[in-house]
Amino acid sequence: MWRDNLCRFGLIALATDMTIEGDSLRLLPDGCRLHVTRIAFDNPTTAENLLKTGPRLRAASELLVPGVELQGIGFACTSAAAVLGPKVQEEIGGRAPVTTPAGAALRGFEALGVRRVALMTPYMQEASDLVGDHFAAHGVDVVSRRAMGHADDRDMALLPGDEVIRFALESDHPDAEALFMSCTALPAVAVIEEIEAKLGKPVISSNQALFWAMLDIAQVPATGVGQLFKVRTW
Repeated sequence: MWRDNLCRFGLIALATDMTIEGDSLRLLPDGCRLHVTRIAFDNPTTAENLLKTGPRLRAASELLVPGVELQGIGFACTSAAAVLGPKVQEEIGGRAPVTTPAGAALRGFEALGVRRVALMTPYMQEASDLVGDHFAAHGVDVVSRRAMGHADDRDMALLPGDEVIRFALESDHPDAEALFMSCTALPAVAVIEEIEAKLGKPVISSNQALFWAMLDIAQVPATGVGQLFKVRTW
């Protein structure tokens, strides 16, 4: 197994994701490297199309710098992870700890002491409910669910920041202890701290949670974006 002094992570992204590599540059500290491979994805984001990603994960994981030690592997699709559940780990295997945005969000909620969340997504309502139902099944009270209604993640990636902020503020709920902004394609990382300042509560996005959890599991200190990056579980 080849290794060096760098902390190396693998990432399996959807072919149509235009956002996650840019967000990784904001969130991974010096001394870390991200190695990305992609899998085919058939828009729109329906449960049927999301389930198709499962059988594609094993071959993709095998393309992540074979023989090189990785500290973690991320699967970059929140709604697919919600649908597939433990099958993500089964397909990718045991080469390194596997993290998904859905699982990372749950880890983040626990670290922040959050039990009630408002859910904002760029998806159609069907896909939004897949994420909301996944959280609910793991004991999180999803007090509101709002979906922007986009069917294609390339459209989601091109949303302007002011539109993301506006919809996020409208998606909050007075009973929510935090707001979760779903989808790895959503350009949310750059506006998290502005939304937190306006809402006065933690705001968590898929990409923020994914990279925070990968670093947290690997016990790599990091200073990223938002209140989530101020907590550790180790």
